[in-house]
Amino acid sequence: MLRNKPQPAAVFGIDIGKNVFHVVATDAGGRVIQKVKLRRDTLLQFFDTAQRATVAMEACPGSQWLARKLQQLGHVVRVIPAQFVKPYVKSNKNDIIDAEAIAEAASRPAMRFVEIKSEAQVDIQALHRIRDQKVALRTQLVCQMRAFCLEYGIAIHQGIGKFKADFPRVLTDEGNDLTPMMRHTLRRLFEDFGHIEHRITEITREIEALAASDERARRLMTVPGIGPLVATAFVASAGNASQFRRAKDLAAWLGLVPREHSTGGKTTLLGISKRGNHYLRRLLIHGARSCVMHLNRTSDRLGSWLTGLEKRMHANKVTVALAAKIARVAWVILTRPGLTYERRLPAFP
Repeated sequence: MLRNKPQPAAVFGIDIGKNVFHVVATDAGGRVIQKVKLRRDTLLQFFDTAQRATVAMEACPGSQWLARKLQQLGHVVRVIPAQFVKPYVKSNKNDIIDAEAIAEAASRPAMRFVEIKSEAQVDIQALHRIRDQKVALRTQLVCQMRAFCLEYGIAIHQGIGKFKADFPRVLTDEGNDLTPMMRHTLRRLFEDFGHIEHRITEITREIEALAASDERARRLMTVPGIGPLVATAFVASAGNASQFRRAKDLAAWLGLVPREHSTGGKTTLLGISKRGNHYLRRLLIHGARSCVMHLNRTSDRLGSWLTGLEKRMHANKVTVALAAKIARVAWVILTRPGLTYERRLPAFP
């Protein structure tokens, strides 16, 4: 039985913890009417008996699960980026003050919120995070083995492909300066490298299977520069993209638009903002770079546009501009069911 009964409120702000949650309730005028501390096993009981209202929390580990549970109870749930809550924290900081700041931030009409993800989106995103971690670990391992070899005067070409081809020859070459102990150490590290490679291949196949079975991902893969990895990352991160009012908003969310520092009527545009989902932005830029290098420019209208950009911009700027365009095209495809990318011939004068 609950010791703290919920009061009728307009907004509840929750400061999320591992086991203890601090909740502040405010009325329609923003006045605090209740402050409670709840454990994890009583939190959902509290909101099950509460009058249906807006419940707000910061975006953090566990917020997506809690948001889905509260939605099932009939509440309107708002997840707020932590940087947008910080200006509302008054004076000193503690958990109750944080919860009050969350409730106040959620009541602002111009506040920006995080889209609540489905369980399927979280599952796909987890696969991407694990694969990204394994790729980083593989790179660290290769750099370490190459460095060990340099200590014995053995230089190995950069790149995973050349490393896999050259390293077995280094291990079996008895004429180099490797000591027996170092040779044994490197052999064990190469076995670890093989295990990581196998795991990356497994996860990549899982992602490719998910892309083949998801209708939105299949439509996204018709866009140049988007493969199974980018398509599933888009679906996991943006869903149906309905939270973005226009295509430019999605590109801005990915940090692919210029930072602005304008004042006094003078517009000043800087480099790209690099905000938002850095993982998806990185995948998009890699896809755009591949597209710049390998796209058949005579059979796609993007070709003449890229050629025109290359005449007046650095190659890196061209790549980022193409990534932003791909993001905008992806927004159109995600927001319009059944739509795919149509390859049109360039219009020559």
